[in-house]
Amino acid sequence: MSSGKEYRLEELLLPHNMLRLYAMGAFPMADEETGDVEWYMPETRAIIPLDEFAIPRSLRKFLESEPFEFRYDDNPLDVVHACAERRLTWINKRLIRGYEGLLALGALHSVETRQGGKLVGGLYGVTYKGAFFGESMFSRVSQASKAALVKLVERLRARGFRALDVQFLTDHLAMFGAREIDFPEYQDLLRYAYDVEPTF
Repeated sequence: MSSGKEYRLEELLLPHNMLRLYAMGAFPMADEETGDVEWYMPETRAIIPLDEFAIPRSLRKFLESEPFEFRYDDNPLDVVHACAERRLTWINKRLIRGYEGLLALGALHSVETRQGGKLVGGLYGVTYKGAFFGESMFSRVSQASKAALVKLVERLRARGFRALDVQFLTDHLAMFGAREIDFPEYQDLLRYAYDVEPTF
């Protein structure tokens, strides 16, 4: 029989509970040692303002040659598994089962970068109303994940989304205009995003 803690953690991975937690501003990560999936709500949050998205000049020039094909939601779980293929990863089997439940709800989405028909990069995230909660990205060839991010923002803008949460600020994301905001400002952004219900 599972312990009380394990039972509670598993309950939080039920799809409706996961979506409720995302909507509150929390996100999950698995502990690499225990395998437990914990939920985090840091005091500062990284976002990419959709109206301030910047594409680095070198990447823009690279994409002009149309080196990739892009698909949306072709197979989000393939992208999740690809993101988990690292020596150290916070995406474990428990969390993947949770994502499977979100996929069934229509809340898990992906942008897939392909080259010669093969999946070479991409990203995935969770949507709730007008917010996209970015989770992870991967790249098997140069620029593949960055290209997926460009396509994600294009799609979010076109579909009327209002918020792109990227959790933590990195140099990689900062070049696209990502910045940190405090949690009260983040909550204001979510409330603004929840006034609309676009489809991905």
